Amino acid sequence: MPTRDEAWPQGTPCWIDCQVDDTTAARDFYSSLFGWEVQDGPAEAGGYLMATLDGRPAAGIGPKPEGMGDMPSVWTTYIAAERADEIAERVSKAGGQVFMAPFDVLEVGRMFIAADPAGGVFGVWEAKAHNGSGIFNQHGAYCWNELHTPAYDEAHEFYNKVFGWQYNEIGDGVNLTYSTFALPGDSHEIGGMMDASSLNTPPYWLTWIQVDGTDKALAKATELGASVIMGPDDSPFGRMGILQAPQGEVFGVIDPAEAVGEVPTGS
Repeated sequence: MPTRDEAWPQGTPCWIDCQVDDTTAARDFYSSLFGWEVQDGPAEAGGYLMATLDGRPAAGIGPKPEGMGDMPSVWTTYIAAERADEIAERVSKAGGQVFMAPFDVLEVGRMFIAADPAGGVFGVWEAKAHNGSGIFNQHGAYCWNELHTPAYDEAHEFYNKVFGWQYNEIGDGVNLTYSTFALPGDSHEIGGMMDASSLNTPPYWLTWIQVDGTDKALAKATELGASVIMGPDDSPFGRMGILQAPQGEVFGVIDPAEAVGEVPTGS
């Protein structure tokens, strides 16, 4: 059971949460789909809910920020930082946008939300009492985060300047332009980027949650009111599908045990 009890290294996707209109409905949906136990936060947390698996933090569910009623429901990927303020400065210098200056979240951490130059939104988390995900790469826990962007080369440059990511191209450059990224001096792949310029969609970070049986998960999600917008599809990484939850937020599910074919080698 992959678990972690300490802060994640800077530059690592370390936490996921969704912002929705109805946190109670989201609690019911994700608890039924993934078996999460969802706990209420303290009153000063503003309605933020913590989802756990086997007693370990797995994801968050929160209300949309006040005054942003037209904001779509979304999943957000958070990237670990040793000092959030320094990363915020790097974001600005690299051409990104910091929507709100770094701020303390009670005693649990310090954070901000930003966008890369093309508009891909992500969070940055400086761990204090809350380290981020304490469980991963198993049913009901996040296992991968990837950026879909029409500004593929520019995204490489931006995130390298901010987090030092190094890239490995695994797509064929014709049918798929895709790279994985790793921390400086480390070959361990921690996320991916896809060239989505042909899809005519805004850039976004997609969260993948691991499941035991992709077809079963898609069927269950549909019963609970979600829509399947892609899949199920076989791949060398696992059988996968992309879902839109009842409130509109998009996420992926994948079963690595159902992998078909060989993993591409880097170019």
